[in-house]
Amino acid sequence: MIGLLRKRRSIRKFTQEQVSPEALDALTETALRAPSSRGLNPWEFIFVDDPALLKQVARAKQHGSEFVAGAPLAVVVCADSTKSDVWVEDCSIAAILLQFTALSLGLGSCWAQIRNRRHDAVRSAEEYLQELLGLPEQIKVECILGIGHPAELRRPLPAEKLQSEKIRKNRW
Repeated sequence: MIGLLRKRRSIRKFTQEQVSPEALDALTETALRAPSSRGLNPWEFIFVDDPALLKQVARAKQHGSEFVAGAPLAVVVCADSTKSDVWVEDCSIAAILLQFTALSLGLGSCWAQIRNRRHDAVRSAEEYLQELLGLPEQIKVECILGIGHPAELRRPLPAEKLQSEKIRKNRW
C-alpha cells in the first residue's frame, strides 16, 4: 500500500481508451467492499461511461470538474443520508479506495468535490447532479471520480517535500 501512496497523483488528462470490463468489475467490487460506520453501507455509486452524459456531469460545478468530460469513466459517489449520520466519511473512504484500486490497475483518477459546492448562482452542484441523474432527494452527492488511462505523467512527491512537522508524538 505504501508503494501506491508514494505513486498516487491526481490525473486530469486521460486517453480515450476505455476502462476494461475486468477493471470495471474490480472497481465495482471495491466500492461494495468499502467499510462503513456500523456496517450501514449508506453509499451508492453511479458509474457513468456514456460520453454525452460525462460532458454533462463535468459541468456539475463552476470550477474543478471539467476534467471529467475527458475521462472514459466517472463514478459519482453518493449516499442515502437517512441511513447514517456519517455518510460523508463513509463516502470518502469508499472514494479513496476506488482511487487506489484504479491506480493498482494502471489507471489514473482525480476527485472532484461536489458536497458544499455551487453549480451556479441558483443551484448547488449536488442539486444539478440530483436532477441530471434522477437521484431521490435523500441521496446526497459527496464527489465525482474521473477514472481512465493517464494521458499525463505526474511525478510522485519526493519524500523530502512531505510536511513532517505535521506529525507529533503523544501530545501536541
